[in-house]
Amino acid sequence: MIEVVVGDITELAVDAIVNAANASLMPGGGVDGAIHRAAGLELAQYTATLGGCETGEAKIAPGFNLKARHVLLTVGPIWRGGEEKEEALLASCYDSCCRLAKQEGIRSLAFPAISTGVYGYPKVEAARVALEALRRHEADFDRLVCCCFSEQDAELYRKRLSGTGV
Repeated sequence: MIEVVVGDITELAVDAIVNAANASLMPGGGVDGAIHRAAGLELAQYTATLGGCETGEAKIAPGFNLKARHVLLTVGPIWRGGEEKEEALLASCYDSCCRLAKQEGIRSLAFPAISTGVYGYPKVEAARVALEALRRHEADFDRLVCCCFSEQDAELYRKRLSGTGV
């Protein structure tokens, strides 16, 4: 089941949350900074041992002080006008996280709107890519959550999910 919520991803009661990380996997801003603050210093210490992450790939870490048992870290593409494989790379973020989560026995997984903050990916297009990818993996999970920062963002996902969005 795919659901859309507005809220703080660090507060969700799911097996794992996805962190829209930077390539170094070190604490940054936005959702990445919020996840690192909520998880505690141990998350940064752990991710420092992972050797970074390529755009479109995913790695896993313990949740430390989070409600979620795990954090999946993925690096979304920086929007450069759509001519540099951004769509394929963004889809790969969702696909990589879902494959890794399935491999680890994770049954519920929450995603932020990857790449739509400082990386500048257009929100309507990001919602389309995200939901197309999540639908491919829906049968492997009890719950897939799109955790949005605002009601306006959530509405983009809800419309797309119901088939009424662009």
